[in-house]
Amino acid sequence: MSDAALPEKPAAPSAAKAPAAEPPAPPVIPWVYRLVVDTTYLPVIFSGMHLEVHGREHVPPPGTPLVVAANHVSALDPFLVARALPPGRFLQFMAKKELFVPVIGDIIRAGGSFPVDRSGNDLGAVRTSLRILKANGTVGIFPQGTRGGHEMQGGVALIAAKGRAPILPAGVSREGKRWIVRFGAPIPPRGGIKAITGELGEVLSTLAVPVGQRL
Repeated sequence: MSDAALPEKPAAPSAAKAPAAEPPAPPVIPWVYRLVVDTTYLPVIFSGMHLEVHGREHVPPPGTPLVVAANHVSALDPFLVARALPPGRFLQFMAKKELFVPVIGDIIRAGGSFPVDRSGNDLGAVRTSLRILKANGTVGIFPQGTRGGHEMQGGVALIAAKGRAPILPAGVSREGKRWIVRFGAPIPPRGGIKAITGELGEVLSTLAVPVGQRL
C-alpha cells in the first residue's frame, strides 16, 4: 500500500500557552540598603545637622503592604524618610529613570528602588509598585513629582487602591540645624482617587511645616 493511501493521522491538539509568569518584585539587598542610608546621612552629620523624627507610632508593622507618600524638598528626602522608618521596613522608592546610569543605577537597584519615566504615565512603574505591595513591601512615592512641586498627582492613590495598601504621609522639612520627618496617621485607600489625593495633599501641607511652627 502506498503512503498516499494511508489514512491521515489526526493533528495533535496544540498545547495551550501558559500565561507568562509575573516577574518578581525588585529585591532589596539589606546590607546595600543600610550602606546607602548611612552613607547619604554623612552630609547631614558633617554639616552639623541632625534628624528629628516624629510620629513613628503611626507606621504600621513590617510584613504589611504600605505606600509612603512624602513631600519633596531636597535630594536627601528619600534617604531621610528611609532612615526615619522603624527597623524592618525597607523603603523602595520610585526614582526618576535618569538616575539609573552605570554604577549609581546598580547601587540604587540593589537598595530596592526602581525607575519611573516622569514624562508620562509609566505603567511599568505602576506594575512594579503593585508587585512590591503584593509581597508586603513598602513603596515610596513623591506625589508632587519633582522637588518643590505643588500639584498633587493621583498616582499614589491609584497604586494604594489597587494594591490595597494604606498611605503613610511623611512631611519633610528643614529648620536651622535640624532635618525633620513627620509621619501622619495612615490614610485608608477608600473613597475615590480624587478624594484620597485631596486628603493626602492637605495632610502633607500640615506635616511639611517644622514642628513648633504654624501654617
